[in-house]
Amino acid sequence: MKWQGGRRGGGIEDRRGMGGGAVAGGGVGVLILAAIGYFVFGIDPSTTQQVASQFGGVGAAEKGVEGTPQDQAGQFVDVVGANINDVWTNKLNGYQPPRVVLYEQGTPTGCGFGQAAMGPFYCPSDRTVYLDLGFWAQMEQQLGASGADFARAYVIAHEFGHHVQTLTGASQEVQRAQQRASGQAEANRYSVALELQADCYAGVWARNAAAVSNGQVALEPGDLEEGMKTANAIGDDTLQRRSGGRVTPEGFTHGSSAQRVEWLRRGYDAGDPAVCDTFGSV
Repeated sequence: MKWQGGRRGGGIEDRRGMGGGAVAGGGVGVLILAAIGYFVFGIDPSTTQQVASQFGGVGAAEKGVEGTPQDQAGQFVDVVGANINDVWTNKLNGYQPPRVVLYEQGTPTGCGFGQAAMGPFYCPSDRTVYLDLGFWAQMEQQLGASGADFARAYVIAHEFGHHVQTLTGASQEVQRAQQRASGQAEANRYSVALELQADCYAGVWARNAAAVSNGQVALEPGDLEEGMKTANAIGDDTLQRRSGGRVTPEGFTHGSSAQRVEWLRRGYDAGDPAVCDTFGSV
């Protein structure tokens, strides 16, 4: 993926190296596969507070260094995030960018105490994307996802997709629908639709990345396939098999591997968020 030389947005809050508080018992290594099946690429907003309490409650606010990080990984997040914002500024009237926070192990958020074991996540309460960049290595080494730049950009774009859903009201509608749901299986179906839409939005961004950056940020041959490899690796059915359990579709919260690949591809092929109505079959 081409990204070096792309526009930097600045405004990244870098909390890495600040400690972040205690990690829940067992550490990230123990938690990652247990938690990842539910939290890969975004927390369901309706359960955020519940999970935060399990992981230690709300911590005191902390403030990192704002701007463009100096390391390559941080610069990558800044360039990709700026490009995603440029795409959505063109696609969504009144779009306002989310905040982006980089952290290690754990950090206080507007939704409670966030941990790396939860994967990258978006907090709707403070409209912030939280990224522990160590997740990329976990994603590749433990989950069999791609280590390519676009696979990592897909993670970021998916979380920005949750921000778009907050701006459009889709997230809030899902919360209300889940409250009315007759049971957990029905509530989970709404969660799946929300997550697949965020995948589709990631595809929309990828298709439009080059156009808004004069080609400075752009997919190269093979990049889309690496993204779909990652989408396949983090489907609920694949994660359930990896954890040694049986596949239980009623427990899906993010969608099957096939669904995640399909909606990422749909968004990319169309380049238009109008094709991302994943709620029709819920």
